[in-house]
Amino acid sequence: MSSSSSFRHDADFGPEPDPSLITLTKVIYLLQALGYITGLSYVIALILDYVKIDEVRGTWLESHFRWQIRTFWFSLLWYVLGVVTYVVGVGAIILVVVTFWVIYRILKGWLNLIDNRPMYIDRGGAG
Repeated sequence: MSSSSSFRHDADFGPEPDPSLITLTKVIYLLQALGYITGLSYVIALILDYVKIDEVRGTWLESHFRWQIRTFWFSLLWYVLGVVTYVVGVGAIILVVVTFWVIYRILKGWLNLIDNRPMYIDRGGAG
């Protein structure tokens, strides 16, 4: 088995995205990671995802933008639930778990991105 640092795309992944959009996707992952220092960078990352998603539509980068957007919204949901349930004790566990989950998603996204890999292959028409 040979290992390669660059993933070979086939026709299923659409056209190759503009290199500046690959750089932007890296910046968005960085902004998400910096969200633990300043929550504002996490919101800026989300705004960039929504503003630029049309430019990556049909390319393998679209999966990264969807991954980043879903990471934001699901983490927000779970952080809010963690804070609300903190007083009954379960909230602390939720907050720890969601923190590790977000770190995992940022790292997995970053690693796939630097290998020029999509986050997943969309085989169907559903969302």
